[in-house]
Amino acid sequence: MSDERSDGTGPTALVSGGGTGIGEATARLLARHGYRLAVCGRRSEPLRRVAADIGGIDIAADLTSPEDCHRSVTSVLGAWGRLDALVLNAGVTRSGTVADISFGHWHETISTNLTAAFLLAREALPALLSAQGAIVGIGSVAALNVGPSSAAYAASKAGLIALVRSMAFDFGPAGLRANVVCPGWVQTEMADSEVAELDADRVRAYERATAFVPARRAARAVEVAEAVVWLLSHAASYVNGAVLTVDGGTSIVDAGSIAFWPASPG
Repeated sequence: MSDERSDGTGPTALVSGGGTGIGEATARLLARHGYRLAVCGRRSEPLRRVAADIGGIDIAADLTSPEDCHRSVTSVLGAWGRLDALVLNAGVTRSGTVADISFGHWHETISTNLTAAFLLAREALPALLSAQGAIVGIGSVAALNVGPSSAAYAASKAGLIALVRSMAFDFGPAGLRANVVCPGWVQTEMADSEVAELDADRVRAYERATAFVPARRAARAVEVAEAVVWLLSHAASYVNGAVLTVDGGTSIVDAGSIAFWPASPG
């Protein structure tokens, strides 16, 4: 699936949080599909590694800063003169209920997962409209069905869905498409640290975390990236404002039925 432009060059994409996990997998897959890539985020070392591997550019930036978002988009336009695709992937997770999460962790989560997406999208919007391009936000099943101690994370991802769908509505008439992918458990550095609370053995930890997921396993990052790349492509030209779960069936499970499941589901 190639989205080569009529002038023979590949389209240009900017992936936030592109140095690790879903962002890295997405950047690498987009590069294989002919995109020219820029990856941005806070951690310069993994960004440089990914950019070097795919022949792209890396931009170390604090995306909660309007100035850094401006610099990130300006760098892309300076390098290639256009921006066709934006992947809003940068994120953090901080656990806690409304009663016990600190204000600092709440603010960090909302700022990184939601405000940064707003700032980067706002900065990129003129170029995306000029290219009649596309945005994909990386949400989470936590935005659809919450779990314990996830107040800030769930709120931030639910807000991201609303933000992206608002852009689909407001700018769809001008040719922009904006969609959201909501992953479940994905084997990434972030998820590894979360499941470690269940078991010191990573394999057993993921088995426990996905015991009631119909797929009975976590996703690989590239499986989420495949959905992102499709949504950015011409193959999804009439998909706008969609929320696509890539969760192995997590979000279809009726919690009230789990007590009736066999001791070893499946």
